[in-house]
Amino acid sequence: MLTTGILTMNLRAACLLALCLPVSAQDFDAHDFDSEAFDDLAFRCIGPWRGGRVTTVEGVPSVPGRYYMGAAGGGVWRTDDHGLSWRNLSDEDFGVGTIGAIAVAPSDPNVVYVGTGEAQVRGVTTSHGDGVYRSDDGGETWRHIGLTDSRYVSAVRVHPTNPELVFVAAQGELWAPNGTRGVFVSENGGGTWHHVLEVDENTGCSSLVIDPSNPRVLYAGMWQHRRTPWKVESGGEGSGIYRSVDGGMEWEQLEEGLPELMGKIGVAVSPANSSRLWAIVEAEDGGLFRSDDRGDSWRRVSADRVLRARAWYYTRVVADPRDENTVYVLNAPVLRSIDGGQSFTPISTPHGDNHALWIHPDNPDLMINGNDGGANVTTNGGRTWTDQANQPTAQFYRVITDAGFPYRVYGGQQDNSTVSIASATSGGGIQRSDWHSIGGGESAFVAFDEDDPRFVYAGVYQGILTEWDRRTRTSRNVMAVPYLGLGANADDLAYRFNWNAPVVASPHDPTRLYHAGNQVLQSTDRGRTWAPISPDLTRNDPEKQQEGGGPITNEAAGAENYNTLSYLAASPHEPGVLWAGSDDGLVHVTRNAGETWTNVTPAGVGEALV
Repeated sequence: MLTTGILTMNLRAACLLALCLPVSAQDFDAHDFDSEAFDDLAFRCIGPWRGGRVTTVEGVPSVPGRYYMGAAGGGVWRTDDHGLSWRNLSDEDFGVGTIGAIAVAPSDPNVVYVGTGEAQVRGVTTSHGDGVYRSDDGGETWRHIGLTDSRYVSAVRVHPTNPELVFVAAQGELWAPNGTRGVFVSENGGGTWHHVLEVDENTGCSSLVIDPSNPRVLYAGMWQHRRTPWKVESGGEGSGIYRSVDGGMEWEQLEEGLPELMGKIGVAVSPANSSRLWAIVEAEDGGLFRSDDRGDSWRRVSADRVLRARAWYYTRVVADPRDENTVYVLNAPVLRSIDGGQSFTPISTPHGDNHALWIHPDNPDLMINGNDGGANVTTNGGRTWTDQANQPTAQFYRVITDAGFPYRVYGGQQDNSTVSIASATSGGGIQRSDWHSIGGGESAFVAFDEDDPRFVYAGVYQGILTEWDRRTRTSRNVMAVPYLGLGANADDLAYRFNWNAPVVASPHDPTRLYHAGNQVLQSTDRGRTWAPISPDLTRNDPEKQQEGGGPITNEAAGAENYNTLSYLAASPHEPGVLWAGSDDGLVHVTRNAGETWTNVTPAGVGEALV
């Protein structure tokens, strides 16, 4: 559900639970808290039934209609009817909900391995994973089998005839160096692990494949990378393609025909011709590369920028199992080539930002695709797909409520719209007609008069802000600076807005709105005009406001700026008291409506997200 590891709720939602307590609001004392008062309460899903980001998918050739998907924040799910319905399998046994890779043993469909930690290294990310899990009953029950510090797993591969022989591609820690990176192998189903491919503490494995014609041959794409809150560092001497011909015990780097400096790499071997390999490579002179001699030499067959855009988020290549000249590259669209990689055409999927594709080895018309809107199955080669409105895996950054009865819940869904949804209805359940968008976008803070939420203010990255009118069901732009600075360096912007840019309505005067970039802005005319009421309340380090990526690809989306205000809170007790927290570890407060601000950062916080 969460993409930042922090959930913030409107106080009213918490008070609704507090009504069960045998004390009044004014004489409540934490020492009197009776946890047993909550024993009969249970969480219930109110929706929306709409998919969130799916990072990995897998099919089971020997069980028609069975597919698995792994969600960025929703755990492991299975369908047994070609995607018409889904069932969660992981909630009872897993310690985390973020999934990086799923593999079903080809020789025993009951044996399923899952690597946790989504492999897409987002700056605004889910929690890291906690290792690898195994099921021996098709996902009904699970046990943890180690590699706890692998953090983010990009692939799990199982030997075609031995379900106990399993390989794991570990990307490792996102934010810092760590040793649990590279390729690991277990010969006893996860009882013990051996670190068989290790480059250095900064380089993990972004791709791993087994040659289906000779399982002693494996190929790995190694990726040197690091995230900081202000930059994604992708590429360096550690990146490269490696091959093992002895079952993963020894590895050699493949270099002929490949770029000298590489970043993230995706690798695939053609089941139709094991001499043919594909590699999608992040590099200045990168693109799609092909080898027709098992990796001894390579040549670039396509330099198309669409294939390698935003490399850290995508860089996946999948070979058709029956035709050596057909290959798929996953990016914002799914792209397919039928001429050996020379040209590509897009395949329409229900949602953009595609991360995973599995193709049935005997019938390429059967596929499952994972993207930022969920998982979908096709039985006709991608002409049509199943719906994504049957999987409640949407990721919400935060939620608040109004004071209606029944109250409504508001929030922004990752890579989708904002949502206002009923907490209850008088009918048989909460239906699609009970929720709708209210402007803004995926990472929205939402603000309104909770007693009369006619005008709803919702934001998203780059300071985008809208006012949605409940009465007319229309929205208008109320950006403080109507300029979309995608591609611009943060230090060139009028205000630096966080991916999660706060907007708050005063609880004492809801017509007074507060909005935050690196300064706190105020509007008293429904967002028609804005004026700063604070100085820069961040550390304002110009060196951390430059290009968002390197050394190869500039993360030019311009959406994930640094040295910004990441949180605002208006005191419900006293007008004019406003608290501001920054993404670089500062906390300020004003007690006179912005005339003066005091730095009240707790000692020892350092550079951190507030």
